[in-house]
Amino acid sequence: MATETPLPDEFDVVAVYHRLLANDHDLTMPVAAIEALVEAMATSSTQTVSETMRNLEKHTNTLKSSVANPISLSAGTDLFQRYLVTTLNRPSAGVASPSGAGDFDAIRNHLLSNGRLFAERAKASRNKIASFGRNLVRDGATVLTNGGSRVVAALLRSVAETGSVRFKVVYVLDSDADSQEGEWSGTAIVAMLRARGIPVATIPDSAVAYSLGKIDIVIVGAEGVVENGGIISRLGTYQIGLLAKAKQKPFYVVAESHKFVKLFPLNQYDLPIKQRILDFKVGKEGELVSTENESQGGYTVEDEGVDFSDSGVSEGKTRRKCSGSSEDPVDYTPPNLISGILTESGVLTPSAVSEELIKIWF
Repeated sequence: MATETPLPDEFDVVAVYHRLLANDHDLTMPVAAIEALVEAMATSSTQTVSETMRNLEKHTNTLKSSVANPISLSAGTDLFQRYLVTTLNRPSAGVASPSGAGDFDAIRNHLLSNGRLFAERAKASRNKIASFGRNLVRDGATVLTNGGSRVVAALLRSVAETGSVRFKVVYVLDSDADSQEGEWSGTAIVAMLRARGIPVATIPDSAVAYSLGKIDIVIVGAEGVVENGGIISRLGTYQIGLLAKAKQKPFYVVAESHKFVKLFPLNQYDLPIKQRILDFKVGKEGELVSTENESQGGYTVEDEGVDFSDSGVSEGKTRRKCSGSSEDPVDYTPPNLISGILTESGVLTPSAVSEELIKIWF
């Protein structure tokens, strides 16, 4: 009886993923995950298509389990796997000869070349969105945005570089923004825009309602665009959407298509991640205990953000909420608050997202 070839386990996809993120600060989580999977394919010793896809799925699951919030990562990796399956099913893929036996080396090279092509297209999508998005910002407009989105920063930088549009930015920064580091932190983006001559005002999230009377358009990023056209984004985006709707201000989302994810959340509390935002506590100061886990005797409260239990985060890792980190708490903004979603394919209405996902997956 034939036995299955064991999957190789020497490739550390998580280490490669973190190395890619550390070496290139322009990379988003899903693109870094896709490039890590391409490296895994390149070093794999599998001998069949089914083994290769099974190995790819194993590495994908390992990546998802290694981060506290895998939503954007999942969107990219799932779409990447679907893309590879689709290319294999094309007549030009050369998966099998008329006799039924395919040249696996040719198939493997085909998968690798298409995997690298997918990663390059994903990386280029930000610049395409920035080019399309120039028309969103009119001369004399004031834009409201919130922190840490690479694609929003690229869009605003692109508008600034045209030199023909005068605009201002109101940037919502977290209370711990000064402690955040990195090229794509909120404070770094504010500094970049000011250096290009763009007037920027920074405000806390408590001043959003006060500021909206001076705002012409709201532009935000997203970690994931879900099936009904809503978005999952950094905590506070939902309340900005609610306030913009109440003040009749256009609310646009900019997101790459590799962030479209097969999720259909019903409300804020229907997301596939553990968060500890509402954390009821009892006890004396310094000995606070959460009541959310009373069946296990409670636990000492360390942070009111993401719940890191069972998240695969190492004990030595700093537990802080920082811009661009997978550890940021998120919320869900429903589609009725969104005016449009700008992708590398153009502007979509929220209702068109489901059609776009159908094109991708079926």
